[in-house]
Amino acid sequence: MQENATGLRARLIDVGVDLVAREGAQALTLREIARRAGVSHGAPRRYFPTHLELLSAIAGRGFEELGRRAAAAVEGGATGPRAQVTVLARVYLEFALGNRGMYELMFRHDLLESGHLGLRNTSLPLFGRLVDLVGLVRPDADARLVAGALWANLHGIAQLWGWGSLQLATDADDFVPLLRSAVDAHLGPVGA
Repeated sequence: MQENATGLRARLIDVGVDLVAREGAQALTLREIARRAGVSHGAPRRYFPTHLELLSAIAGRGFEELGRRAAAAVEGGATGPRAQVTVLARVYLEFALGNRGMYELMFRHDLLESGHLGLRNTSLPLFGRLVDLVGLVRPDADARLVAGALWANLHGIAQLWGWGSLQLATDADDFVPLLRSAVDAHLGPVGA
């Protein structure tokens, strides 16, 4: 019986992950997830007492995937803290642009119970890694604030690029020059 319960809980999350990928965060209703999972509309409440808990579990999968991609990219050869920051920034933007619905959900902490279900334990280590790297590049600054400003800049690039605004404003056809400008703006020019 416990295995079935665990299986249904995972299936509800899987359905939510698929639904957010196909239709965006606004499609994530308990009723729709239950329908697509083939269970009664009340069934998800046995595993997720609130809608926020289910949304948090779905977002947790996104953070896990982003964390895996970031770890693989950094382990893939970027040497030096500045190069690793640039790699992390690129992975972040690629994830954001390739997974728009999940990305939107992941950073809507007003919708999520980030302290519940360990969501903060999934999301904060990646930011912590960025803070550590920024601290190595900018020992003169408050690394947490610089990393936060860089993250906000990257988030803005992701949003504006996804909407087509940056391409129009900058006449760019690739976000990489914007990424490099953001990194330089927060970490200083290379060799400075």
